Amino acid sequence: MIYKGLLILSWIYIIFGLIGIFRFNNMYVRLLTSSKIDTVATITILIALIVKSGINDLSLRLLLIMIFIMITNPVNNHIICRSAYLNGIRIKGEIDK
Repeated sequence: MIYKGLLILSWIYIIFGLIGIFRFNNMYVRLLTSSKIDTVATITILIALIVKSGINDLSLRLLLIMIFIMITNPVNNHIICRSAYLNGIRIKGEIDK
C-alpha cells in the first residue's frame, strides 16, 4: 500500500514539474526544472520498488541504481548548461559588456 502512495507521489512530482517547464521561458531554468523532475521522480519510484520488493538482493541493486542516479543526473545537467552557455545561448537578463 505504501508503494502505491509513493508511485502516486512520483506522478505528482512529474505533473508539477511539467507545469513548471511550460511556465518558465528561460532555457536554463527549464533545464533546472527538468533535472529536478528526473531526479526526484526517479528516486521516488525506486524507493517504491524497494518497499514493494522487501529486503533482498533486488533492493540492494535498486539502491545502487538510486545512488548512481543521484550522482550522475546533476552532473549531466551541469554539462548541458555549461555547453549551452559556452555556445552563446545567453541568460535572459544578462547585461551586455
